[in-house]
Amino acid sequence: MPDDARPGNLGAGNSRTGNSRASNHLKRILGLGFGVAVIFGGTVGVGILRLPGMIAEQLQSEWLILLVWVLGGIYALLGAVSVAELGVAMPQAGGFYVYSRRAFGPGTGFAMGWTDWLNNCAVIAYGAVAAAEYIASLLPGVTEQDTTLQKGIALGLLALFCGLHWLGLRVSSGIQKITSVVTAVTFVVLAVACFLHPRVPHVARFWGAGTAPGWAGWMALLVPMVAALRAIMVTYDGWYAAIYFTEEDTDAAKHLPRLMISGVLVVMGLYLLMNLAFLHVLSIPEMANSRLPAAEAARLVLPAWSGKFVTVLSLLTLLGLINAVLLGAPRILLAIGRDGLFSRRAAWVSENGTPGVALLLSAAMAAVFLVSGRLEEIIAVAAILVAGMYCVNYIAVFRLRSREPRLKRPFRAWGYPLSTGVVLAGSLVFLVAAIHDDPLSAAKALVLLMIAVPAYLWMRGRAKLT
Repeated sequence: MPDDARPGNLGAGNSRTGNSRASNHLKRILGLGFGVAVIFGGTVGVGILRLPGMIAEQLQSEWLILLVWVLGGIYALLGAVSVAELGVAMPQAGGFYVYSRRAFGPGTGFAMGWTDWLNNCAVIAYGAVAAAEYIASLLPGVTEQDTTLQKGIALGLLALFCGLHWLGLRVSSGIQKITSVVTAVTFVVLAVACFLHPRVPHVARFWGAGTAPGWAGWMALLVPMVAALRAIMVTYDGWYAAIYFTEEDTDAAKHLPRLMISGVLVVMGLYLLMNLAFLHVLSIPEMANSRLPAAEAARLVLPAWSGKFVTVLSLLTLLGLINAVLLGAPRILLAIGRDGLFSRRAAWVSENGTPGVALLLSAAMAAVFLVSGRLEEIIAVAAILVAGMYCVNYIAVFRLRSREPRLKRPFRAWGYPLSTGVVLAGSLVFLVAAIHDDPLSAAKALVLLMIAVPAYLWMRGRAKLT
């Protein structure tokens, strides 16, 4: 029997909500509502407020703009159904760490787990810094140059969310539901206001006369469409946020596929709604020339509130993101600690369902990233590592289908092997493009992976001695 399949390694996965005697048991109290909320919060960010302008500049056609957003959503959906198969087959805390460990062994699992955890900590830090900038802009007399105050606000936000999560899973999951609902409603308010405003005339560059472009036209569109899709796929990143909580789901086998699919569809629907709303009130040249199309749209349809509306909306998306990612990151560290590849104290869970030590360590690492002053460099390195992590876990779907055909799979990826093959190929292309565009960050990512080897060997040896 593989190491990962041994009952002792399932840890809290075998526990029940009512068992509060053990200090390493997560609580099974989460359901569909939380799952959709955490996917929404972990995915929707300020990208949807900024990116439509860049896409409009590249494509110059409303039909093509909507097409690439749909294609990005389909790509995320294919990824969701592939990862959902892994999630229901291994309903444990840890997400990608668990899957890569099962498929390729503890060494690869360790590398993927640390990659995922560090990326999550970097995202938390990035979200806190961005949220602090928006909060500072709402305060009277504060300038953009007051970086010390902004950094203090960011650290304060980090401490606030950490404190709220310490109160327990019911509190932190409730916060996620509230932030996601309020953010969604605010987006819809902006969209409805746009649709109630008179429509601006559009002249589509292609298909406007009822005919599609010829072969030469499509070839000319290929490069900008690929660039647009790369950017859009980043805005869909986060569709997998629910996999870290399968151990705490009341029925992961039933819920995970449903909430991952519905979560992606909700996000895709929102993205299409906002693009349609912006295109309703802004011409394509206006969108293309704007760094923040949402602000331009708000200025037209909500003139009395436009100065603060988009700032508040951006802040809401970031608060939901911070909460969602700060929920997931400790569960990665908990899984690594539970398997003896980190301090076993990281596997400690309080009676109210909070992995307390892992939470504090995750917040501390995010704070280190935050005060380092090199956050953008850290994010660039993490993006390359995460692209590699996606590739490894999509390959894990193929490997486990081949190596463990009898593994219980309550849900199987739709369209396998084509669906998983498509997202694997896309991730490989994304990884190669990222390395090509930023070789320095790729070199730093490689160094980090090399450092993980002796760290793993030391942790493995330490675990054998205890």
